[in-house]
Order: sequence, then structure tokens, then C-alpha cells
Amino acid sequence: MKLLKYRVIVFDFDGVLLESAGIKTKAYAELYKAYGPEVVERVVRYDQRYGGFSRFEKIRYFHKEFLGKVLSHDEEMNLWNRFSELVEKAVRQAPWVPGADRFLSRYYRDAHFYIASGTPEDELSRIISGRQIGHYFKGVYGAPKKKEEIIGSILLESGVKSGEMVMIGDSITDYQGAMKAGIDFIGREHLEPIFPKEVMTIRDFNDSLAIQRALFYEG
Repeated sequence: MKLLKYRVIVFDFDGVLLESAGIKTKAYAELYKAYGPEVVERVVRYDQRYGGFSRFEKIRYFHKEFLGKVLSHDEEMNLWNRFSELVEKAVRQAPWVPGADRFLSRYYRDAHFYIASGTPEDELSRIISGRQIGHYFKGVYGAPKKKEEIIGSILLESGVKSGEMVMIGDSITDYQGAMKAGIDFIGREHLEPIFPKEVMTIRDFNDSLAIQRALFYEG
């Protein structure tokens, strides 16, 4: 019988449980296409590198750094709403990361599962509800809270020690959040390696050898 090393597993959502990270990158590209291909290229490159930041932070950053413009509150709200319209339906229909659904259904009774995402919390809750997977998770948390804030709250809520908790993420932001909160981290790699060499990584949840090494006791 396989025994999990951790009492609590915190998952990022897009790119870790669902193959939905690319959906958001395309939405950012659509949002900024009116400003020309050079801006779109910079937006896409930044989003692929820093996937764990919230859309609130990214859109402010893109306008300030790439367009030299500070957005008003109304402008921010309009852009955020347009972005949500572009992504929410597509994310609800996105395929699972290979093996993720089986992993959740097999082990959610053996450990407490949480989600810590850069997606706005209300939107994330609607997606979770629409996919009928809420029973897998003890808590679902999203923006505007930062990853380290969410992890800190989960530590308090669950009552476990930091060594009994791990986060699985696919961005540097996820990694940094876990490090700041003092918990273990497992990276889900995409096309190119982005994590420090010492970070344990998996391809997906069908990557049985890596999953065994990262999450289970040997024997």
C-alpha cells in the first residue's frame, strides 16, 4: 500500500490540474493585440515565465511597463472583465493534466487537498463547481491573495507543521510562494525547465517514478 509523505498537498490549478495555462496566455495575447505584435510577444513571454501571478498584477504591469500607462480603476475593471469572459468558459472545458483526475479521486481521502491559484477566487469557485470536483478539496483559494499568504492560511487552518505540507506548481511564483511559506515544493515542468536544479519535478501525474519519489514513502 502506498503511503503519502504529506498530510496536506496544495495544488496550483492552471497547468497543474488542468491543461489550461495556455488558455490564459492566448487571452492575454487577444487583450493586447491592438497594441501590435511586439507588445503581444512581450506579454506572452512574461506570462509564460511568471504564470503564478494574478491577472490583476499582470495587467497593471503590462500597461505600465510595456505601454507606459497607469490604468484607472474603471479601465482595470473593464480589462479584467474582458479577460474573464475570454477564459472562464474555456477553462471549464479544459482537459485534465494527464493522471490528475485519477490522483485526486484515489488519494483525496488520504491527505487534505487544497488549491492555491492566481485566478480570482470567485471565478475559481465557479469553475470548480461547474466541473463538480469540489469534494476533492478542503479549501479553494485564489487572487487577490498571494501564494505565500494562501499557504500561510492553510498552515493555520489545517494545523499541520510546515514539513507536512507540499505545494505542486508550474511557475516560479508558485516556487517562491512555497519557499517564503517554508514548505516543500514539487514543480510541474512544461516545455522548458524553469526551476532551480535542486527542485524535484514531474511531467504529469502519469509520471509514476517521479510521483512515487516526490510524494510517497519508499517500500
